Amino acid sequence: MGEFFSNFATEFVETAAYIGIILPALLRGTLVMVQLFCWTLLLSLPLGLPIALGSNMKFWPVRIFCRFYVFVFRGTPLLLQLYFFYFFLPIAFGVRMEELTTAVVTFVLNYAAYFAEIYRGGINGIDRGQYEAAKALGISKTQTMLGIILPQTMRIILPPVSNEAIVLVKDTALASVITLGELMKASRGAVNRDVDATAYVVAAVIYLMFTFLLTVISNKLEKRYSLYNQREAG
Repeated sequence: MGEFFSNFATEFVETAAYIGIILPALLRGTLVMVQLFCWTLLLSLPLGLPIALGSNMKFWPVRIFCRFYVFVFRGTPLLLQLYFFYFFLPIAFGVRMEELTTAVVTFVLNYAAYFAEIYRGGINGIDRGQYEAAKALGISKTQTMLGIILPQTMRIILPPVSNEAIVLVKDTALASVITLGELMKASRGAVNRDVDATAYVVAAVIYLMFTFLLTVISNKLEKRYSLYNQREAG
């Protein structure tokens, strides 16, 4: 038994020392992952709204364009879209972007399509009677949308938007296919170099930490809006 604990302690110390060696590279990869995550959310969330509104417009050219955009970006794999922007554009049109820029553009366009459908579902879920009541009161369509419909929509779509944000954390790993030095590429490089899977375990822990943090934030926001709705109802 003593020998077992001695071997365990030795392996533990060696593993801890190895983690200390690879951790700086993994943290640099984590920083790139966070940059990609933040830029994608900051740009795709506002971009999804006009696409959602355009999908509901009566002016058919705009409606068809917005729905076709959503169809393309939701109907093709994000991995394929990364390949398209990183490999096809330089070959076909001579347009080459840096790895991070390519990843941001691809992720923003992809997630904007998903957020657009979430927005559209929330907007269409509002009772039509509110539109009619606003019209009867002489409120313009723009004022109705901005002042009545969208505030309610934002509360409705909070859970699915939070879920997409959590999915985004995991999807950032796909950017490693275009040699972007994010967390997954950093961990894979350590594993290939040292023939040791410890880096994957550390990467998994980092992903889980970010997922847990986003889950906590999401739950707090949902509780806050739930209390707000209860006060309004009361």
